[in-house]
Amino acid sequence: MSSPAIPLGDHREKNPGQGFTLVELLIAMTIIGALVAIAVPWYQSYRDQADINKTITEARTIDAQIQLYRQANNSYPSSLTVVPQGDILDPWGNPFQYLLIEGNTKAKGNERKDKSLVPINSDYDLYSMGADGKSSPPLTSKNSQDDIVRANNGGYFGLASNY
Repeated sequence: MSSPAIPLGDHREKNPGQGFTLVELLIAMTIIGALVAIAVPWYQSYRDQADINKTITEARTIDAQIQLYRQANNSYPSSLTVVPQGDILDPWGNPFQYLLIEGNTKAKGNERKDKSLVPINSDYDLYSMGADGKSSPPLTSKNSQDDIVRANNGGYFGLASNY
């Protein structure tokens, strides 16, 4: 009795536990590559949004500490070093920026400004310089687009590009 004929190109019939063919491996690698190409940008976007949300929360916390200082001392602090948590760093490792505007003639011209170049606060500016660590007074500046700002005297906390 002769054994059944095995086609020349199919070795799996003869050795079923042999493994994958080169074509099967290439298809699997292509699928994995496509999934990674989709997942990595999504994950980075998720992390960026988490950093922004954390920074907004930290800015609100510092703002609350500044308000408590004002109630206790009848004036705003001259710097963040005198308020609790005023020395915390944003997720990008930069300190929060604070500029006392109310009653401070040296602040004139350095306030954060909207697209019409009108100051966004009348009491004080509080902001993070964002991921790039750069900032300029006008929020429309390229360096300010990723800043997390306090505006409208505490009525807005968020990205400068969304204000």
